[in-house]
Amino acid sequence: MTLTGEAAPDAQTRSHPVDSRRYVPFLVVTTVCLASVSVVAVWSGAASVSVGDVFAVLYAHVGGPPVDPLLDRIVWGLRVPRILIAAMAGAGLSLAGAVLQALVRNPIADPYILGVGSGASFGAVLIMTTSVGTGLSIGVPVAAFLGAMVSLIAVLVLGRREGMLVPLRMVLAGVAIGYLLSAATSFVQLRADPSQLSGVLFWLLGSVSGASWSDLGIPAAVITVCAGVLLTQSRQLNALAMGDESAQSVGVDVRRTRLLLLVIASLLTAVVVAVAGGIGFVGLLVPQAVRLVVGSDHRKLLPTTALVGATFLVIVDLAARMLDAPNELPLGIITAGLGAPFFLWLLRRDGGTQS
Repeated sequence: MTLTGEAAPDAQTRSHPVDSRRYVPFLVVTTVCLASVSVVAVWSGAASVSVGDVFAVLYAHVGGPPVDPLLDRIVWGLRVPRILIAAMAGAGLSLAGAVLQALVRNPIADPYILGVGSGASFGAVLIMTTSVGTGLSIGVPVAAFLGAMVSLIAVLVLGRREGMLVPLRMVLAGVAIGYLLSAATSFVQLRADPSQLSGVLFWLLGSVSGASWSDLGIPAAVITVCAGVLLTQSRQLNALAMGDESAQSVGVDVRRTRLLLLVIASLLTAVVVAVAGGIGFVGLLVPQAVRLVVGSDHRKLLPTTALVGATFLVIVDLAARMLDAPNELPLGIITAGLGAPFFLWLLRRDGGTQS
C-alpha cells in the first residue's frame, strides 16, 4: 500500500474485469442501468401503464400539461416513491455492508452485525402489535428508527474500555444486543393478536409496498450525507482494511476514523430498516459481487456498490410485485433466494477460501 492508502489487499494481488481505464465507462453504464430499471419498474404492475404514460406523468410534475388523476396517483403517488425508497434502501445497505466488511476485515460481515436491525425490528413490532403505538401516536418508521438508535447507543456504551471504543467489544456487544432484542421481538409476537402477525412477518422480511412521498425526506437526507462522508473516507478505509498498524503508519487516526465509520454504517442501516424493514443479504451480497468486478479500492468500490445496490433492490422489488401477482412477496425472501446460491458459487470458485 502507498502512503495515500490507495489499495486494499486484493487490489494488488488479483486482476479484475473493470480496471482503472474501464471504471468510468462502467460507472456510466451502471447508472444507465439503474435509470432503465427504474422506468421499467414504474410502468410494470397490476394496473396497465405505458412508457408514454410514465413520461407524461413525470413531465406534468415539472411544468407539463396535467394528466388523468388516476394515472397520476398510480405513477407519481404510488410507484415513484416506492422505487425511490427501494433504490435508497439498496444503496444504504450496500454501503453499510462494504464499510463494515472493511472495518472488521471480514468479507461476510453484514449491516446487522451491530444489532441495529434487531433494535429497529423490536421498535416496529412493539408499535404494530401493542397499545404502545396508540398511546405514543408514532408510526412504524419512527418507532423502528428509535429502536435502532437505542440499540446503537447501547453498543457504543458497552463497547468502551477505559474510555475508548474497542471494535471487538462493539461487535460482541452488537451480537449480544441483537440476540436479546430478537428474543424480545419474538416474545412480543407471541403475545400479539394472531390477525396482526402476517403484517408483522411481512415487515420483518422487508417491504416497500407502503412507501409514500412523506417517507422519503429523512432517508434521502441521511443516506446522501452518509454516502458523501464515506466517499471522503475512502482512502482511510483502504488503510484500515490493511490493518490498524498499517493505517497508523500512514497517518490515519484509527480509533476516531473507525468510530466515525461504524456510526455512519449504523445510521445507514437504521434508516433503511425504519422505512423498508429487515431486508437480508443485500449488504452482504452486493459488496462481495462488486468487489469481484472492481476490486477492493474503496474509491471505486463505494460508488459502484451504491449504484449496484440501488439497481439490485429495484429489480428485487419488481420481482416481488410480479412473481405472485396480484399478491406481493417480501423482499427478504427474494434476496435470500438469490444470495444463498451466490455464496455457494463463491465458495466453489475460491475452493473454500475468501479472496
